[in-house]
Amino acid sequence: MWHRDVVRYVIIGAGAVGGTIGGLLAEAGREVVLVARGAHLDAVRADGLHLTTPAGARTVTAPAAGGPEDVELRPGDVLVLAVKSQDTAATTAQWAGRPVTGGRTAGEDLLLVCAQNGVDNERTALRRFARVAGMCVWLPATFLEPGRVSAAGSPVTGVLTLGTVPAGAPDPDLAAVGADLEAAGFRAPVVEDVMAWKYAKLLSNLGNAVEALCGSTREPAARELLAAAGAEARTVLAAAGVEPTSPEEEADARGDFTLVDLPGVTRRGGSTWQSLVRGAGSVEAAYLNGEIVLLGALHGVPAPVNAALLRLTEQAAARGDQPGSHDAAEVLAAARAAA
Repeated sequence: MWHRDVVRYVIIGAGAVGGTIGGLLAEAGREVVLVARGAHLDAVRADGLHLTTPAGARTVTAPAAGGPEDVELRPGDVLVLAVKSQDTAATTAQWAGRPVTGGRTAGEDLLLVCAQNGVDNERTALRRFARVAGMCVWLPATFLEPGRVSAAGSPVTGVLTLGTVPAGAPDPDLAAVGADLEAAGFRAPVVEDVMAWKYAKLLSNLGNAVEALCGSTREPAARELLAAAGAEARTVLAAAGVEPTSPEEEADARGDFTLVDLPGVTRRGGSTWQSLVRGAGSVEAAYLNGEIVLLGALHGVPAPVNAALLRLTEQAAARGDQPGSHDAAEVLAAARAAA
């Protein structure tokens, strides 16, 4: 049975993005469970989630869980998946078979919203969940330290575009999710084809690897490398018959959304940059640059620049390199030589 009234949001992966979404939903009076692990879980359980946005720094109190075994699922719960893409398969496997009060399972009954970069998470989730929605995440959030996250978006905290996957009739709970996110300080439109938005976001996320390898994307050589990766990707997507949302439509949706300085918080890099800084040991480049490599292979279009970015970023993560370990001009030259 499907339920139109959202009972509770279970944020699976309450780090930078998930913690910000869950924290603001809790502040707006929605019932929330924050699912985290390790030192971050311990800190949230002990002292709450410390959240800094342009509205100020504060502590949000919400129940914290270490995994599905700690949560008694209810009809009407919405699962918000905010783990990195490389963890999606294992995480959905853990949650899909969990019982929901009333006799069925999470995979059969509950709406799963993929609040993640990349375009493969929804396909992976649909293997085990009957109800899947995508969320295109424009949310400049940072994991500062265990128990502390920040988000620097203004005048809304983020733009979270929602849509049922596959495209078609919207899930009966999705409008309520969008309304709750709007009440929490986000812009959260529900669209018919959310994957077009996520493919457009994928193009911008190709720069995550450039930023992580080269330290930033501001230097001329890094901008040239980023432009080459993007041009290559657009050729691949065209060959694959994929039409992302246009830059004009994206800009119109974001409107006056921008980043601002937060008192006491130093703005850090994107998600891949943050993974290297934390020594996470893995990055999601296989689902960003690697998506372009995969589609290129399937449709006969070489993608040497994105292949090089993928290879070097995964090597950097495995070695424990910090951001800025590579020269952008050398990366681009090597990729072109391999073409």
